[in-house]
Amino acid sequence: MRIFLRLAYKDYLVIVRDRGGLAMLFLMPLALVLIMTSLQDTTFRALNESGIRMIILNGDKDSLGMAIENEIIRSDFFAVHHEIDNKPLTEQSIREAVAAGEFQIGMIIPPGATDHIRNQVKSSVALLFSGDSTELPRVDSLIIRMYVDPATKNSMRSSLQGSIREFAARVESQIILNELTREINNNLMIPVANLNRMNRGTVIYKEEYVARGNKSVIPNSAQHNVPAWTLFAMFFIVIPFASAMIKEKEDGSLSRLLTMPGSYTTIMFSKILVYLVVCYLQFVSIMLMGVYLFPLFGLTALVITGKVTSLTVIAFTAALAAIGYGIAVGTIARTHQQAAIFGSISVMILAAVGGIWVPVFMMPPVFRVISSASPMNWGLNGFYDILVRNAGLTDVMHYGFQMILFSLLCVIIAIYYHKLRKEVA
Repeated sequence: MRIFLRLAYKDYLVIVRDRGGLAMLFLMPLALVLIMTSLQDTTFRALNESGIRMIILNGDKDSLGMAIENEIIRSDFFAVHHEIDNKPLTEQSIREAVAAGEFQIGMIIPPGATDHIRNQVKSSVALLFSGDSTELPRVDSLIIRMYVDPATKNSMRSSLQGSIREFAARVESQIILNELTREINNNLMIPVANLNRMNRGTVIYKEEYVARGNKSVIPNSAQHNVPAWTLFAMFFIVIPFASAMIKEKEDGSLSRLLTMPGSYTTIMFSKILVYLVVCYLQFVSIMLMGVYLFPLFGLTALVITGKVTSLTVIAFTAALAAIGYGIAVGTIARTHQQAAIFGSISVMILAAVGGIWVPVFMMPPVFRVISSASPMNWGLNGFYDILVRNAGLTDVMHYGFQMILFSLLCVIIAIYYHKLRKEVA
């Protein structure tokens, strides 16, 4: 035990004496989390606080045109404009403004759009009540033109097109029912009430985010970014960890340590203890920033009340996985260049397939299978279940066991490789 503590103290001195490296281990992850959360939070608010610039030329000024325009304004999804530089709108000016990126979407509702529908309905209803079996005449389609900036997401464009179709169908059905009411009253002795009263919207769509324990939650950028980049920071410790191990090999420190009572396993476990503290401090600092610093920057605060124990356990197992991976890389790599290049690129790959940058559900099927083998994905799912889905410790411990097994596997590989190299030498 005494030798173990002395070895741990030696690794502690190695870390604290490299002040620049120590600062990067803590400050860069904090900066990364703050920047990524700010970017995503800004995007999220832009979509919910009239951030999408849209220009409308409503030539109809009647039921259809006003319904579409009012529904778009009421949605709080767009910043609607009706002029460009205080000048009257034309189709050409709207095209040029959208093409120049001044607006994301431009819409032109043609004059007489409502009358076009109304006249079509009138003629159809009149033909219906006349008893004539002649096929209804074909009429020209009504075109609502929409110009879209190529940089606008397809999902946004599809959503807007669906909304416009819904508004147009709603107005058209109202006109049809009004004309039916008028014709029925003209042909019957007993008048009927307006049939539009039957159109009460009995089917209502309601969306709700659900979590365990029959609770509702609203996910935010902090809940997604804090755990994701915490894991990324933990696994990036592989670079200083491996570099320190290679330095010990090159300057002969490892050989001298092996002459002391103890074994290579004891040396490795002393490093695990020290770097486990470093990883846990990374976790604590990023969590505290999410709770206390985010509100100062106008970001949504991270809420961890009642979840500290579960988060700590998952962070502990994730740190073990990251350190075990660092031991394997540091043992197998022969030079600083090998450790730095392989360590950084492999961590990037683990992050990419683990869902740190792109959600797993958006990946192709092959990569979804691959992501299930990434320790970053296990840790991320554990954090998400706790923060977003209101899961308890027992619900996420299978992720913790997976990361512990991954760590043990890496350490076993490192010890075996060290013995193998020693025998060859």
